[in-house]
Amino acid sequence: MKLIINGANGKMGHILTEMAGSGNIAALVDITFETGGGKYKSLEDFNGAADCVVDFSNHKAVDGLLNYCVKKNLPVLIASTGHTDEELNLIKEAAKKIPVFQSPNMSIGVALLADIAERVAKVFGDCDIELIEAHHNQKLDVPSGTALMLAKRLQEAKPELAFNIGRHENGKRPENEIGIHSLRYGSEVGTHEIIFSNGLETITLKHDAKNRALFAKGALSAVKWLVNQSAGLYNMKDFIDS
Repeated sequence: MKLIINGANGKMGHILTEMAGSGNIAALVDITFETGGGKYKSLEDFNGAADCVVDFSNHKAVDGLLNYCVKKNLPVLIASTGHTDEELNLIKEAAKKIPVFQSPNMSIGVALLADIAERVAKVFGDCDIELIEAHHNQKLDVPSGTALMLAKRLQEAKPELAFNIGRHENGKRPENEIGIHSLRYGSEVGTHEIIFSNGLETITLKHDAKNRALFAKGALSAVKWLVNQSAGLYNMKDFIDS
């Protein structure tokens, strides 16, 4: 399987390139590259054959990314985070024409965490829910895309829940909220913790990412599945449920 890696000169791009192996790389694309020797400054600079595009670049690049993939009829896995509502709508429109896999976190462990958390929210009854995420001090989006994904899964279980991001006001904790808190320090890869408490007992679910390689491993597994799908919008839940 031949992959185009978009954002190849970033941290995740380097890891993904190494894990995929040179025999599975069609092109390495990054705005910091000069075109030549298998590397390309832009997707449009590459006209060769490929089976899928894997994007670990920046959410702002999504328009050009999708235009290229639709034009070439290529499946695309989008692992960048921080998409605006407008960009998410572009992703939904492209998914009507090509297979699109979009997830802010490519960890299979996080996907399982989301499934377990949704079940706890459904079964545990009236409880306070707090979500804490920690990442390195250079991360741009707050809260993390993974934290928002987890919160939305909890909201699917209990639609009455509202998000309270970075609780800052005085006063008692409102009912029917998910408190979402972000920590930024050092070189932390990523930790997500969900606390459920009803006053009588507490359940704590936690996922620690020890190495960014786990995201590349998840992406490569998802790509093998994606290339066999028809046009549509897919995520990690679809993948692990298949």
